[in-house]
Amino acid sequence: MKIAEIGEVSLLRGIREKFGAPSRGIIAGIGDDCAVLRPSYGNLLLTTDMMVEGVHFDRRLITPYQLGFKIVSVNVSDIYATGGRPRFLLLDVAMGSDMDKRFLEDFLDGVGDAMARYGVKLVGGDLSASRRGIVTAGTLLGYSKRPILRSGARPGDRIYVSGNLGDSACGLHLLKSIKRPVPVESGARIDRPMKWRTMKPLLARHLLPEARNPGPFSRHATAMIDVSDGLFIDLSRLCDESRVGALVCLKEIPLSPEMRKAASALGLEPYGLASSGGEDYELLFTARPEKKINACCIGEITESERIVIDIDGTEKPLTPEGYEHWH
Repeated sequence: MKIAEIGEVSLLRGIREKFGAPSRGIIAGIGDDCAVLRPSYGNLLLTTDMMVEGVHFDRRLITPYQLGFKIVSVNVSDIYATGGRPRFLLLDVAMGSDMDKRFLEDFLDGVGDAMARYGVKLVGGDLSASRRGIVTAGTLLGYSKRPILRSGARPGDRIYVSGNLGDSACGLHLLKSIKRPVPVESGARIDRPMKWRTMKPLLARHLLPEARNPGPFSRHATAMIDVSDGLFIDLSRLCDESRVGALVCLKEIPLSPEMRKAASALGLEPYGLASSGGEDYELLFTARPEKKINACCIGEITESERIVIDIDGTEKPLTPEGYEHWH
C-alpha cells in the first residue's frame, strides 16, 4: 500500500500509537500543536541534524531501518559531545506519495530501536510530501549540569579520541563495491568482496552508528566534539573555537584490525580514512595532562601551530580535511 492511499491523518495516528506512551517529563506530546515538557535539572541542550537523499545517503545502499536508526544516532552524538543526556526528539520526514507503507514502517522501527537504546522519547514532528527524494531531520533536546564546549581547550592539554577511527569510511567504500543494501540489523551476511567477519563491523559502523556516551570522560574533558565529518576537520573546528593549535601523532590514531585488512584489500590508505573519513561518531576531546583518561591520546594542544607527525616521523601542516557541504 502506498502512503498516498493511507493519508496523513492515519499515518499520524499510527505514529502516535507507536510512540505516544506517557513518560516522565512530558505533559503533552504527539497530538498537540506543541509538545509541553517539564524541564529537568540542568542546562537545556538543543541540536538538529538532517539527512537528505542524494547528499547524506543513497537509498539504493541503505535500508529504511538503518536510515531511521541513523537519524536518531547522529543527533544523540551532538548531545553526548556536549556532555549531556539526550531526552526528547522532534522528527520530520518528507517523502514521495508513491512511497510504500512498509518503507515508513521499517524506518520508524529503526527510529524506535535507536530511541530505546539512548533513552529518548518522541514528542512531535512533521510529515510532508516531497518530489525530490526523502528528507528526514531530527531536533533533539537534552540536559547537562556541566556542558562541555569546543572552546575550553588550552595549551598543554592532551588530545584524546574515544575509539577507532576510519571504520565508517571504510564501510562506505565496501558498501559501494557491494552495490546494494546490506541489512545487518536482520542478521544478513555476505562473503564478497572479502570475509564477512572483516566486513560486518565496518558496514555496521557506517549503517548503524552508535553515539559514544561521554560518561567516562566528561568529568575531566576541557573541550569536546564528535567526529562526524573527519578527525582533522573536526579537530580544526575545536581549535578554532578554543583559539589554539594542535600537534597530532598519526601513528597514535587507533585503527581496528578489520579496517586495516579491508583498506589493504580495497587499495585504500588506512590513516587517510581515519583522519578525514568521517561518520565514526567517536568523541574527540581534550583534558589536562595530569588527568588519567581511559581513551587514546593522539597528541596535545599547542599555542597556535597545527602540525601532524607522519608515520615516518616527519612533520607536516595539519590541514582540515574531511566532509564539507557544497565542496
